[in-house]
Amino acid sequence: MEIYTVQYLPERSYELLGMVYGNVVTSKNVVQDIGAVLKKIVGGELGSYTKLLNEARDEATQKMEWEAKQLGADAVIDVRYSTSQIMAGAAEIIVYGTAIKFKQ
Repeated sequence: MEIYTVQYLPERSYELLGMVYGNVVTSKNVVQDIGAVLKKIVGGELGSYTKLLNEARDEATQKMEWEAKQLGADAVIDVRYSTSQIMAGAAEIIVYGTAIKFKQ
């Protein structure tokens, strides 16, 4: 599956199939919280949180790709990522875009 952040592909002919998305709600655990608190004291990247969000983004992207494949898509264009806090300690990662089918 091809994934593009551009709104259109001027060099290719395609039909629009519709919007597709994938989302994941993820939360931190006690061990990550303790590590984050200690890291906040000395400063620097919170590696366990970075890893957690990267994994959540990858999972959300896979869900979007699966949905696009169900429509018979070859690619997804105008892909965007967003995140929001659902509750204290939990965040949603959502990815969405437009599924397309290339014309021969």
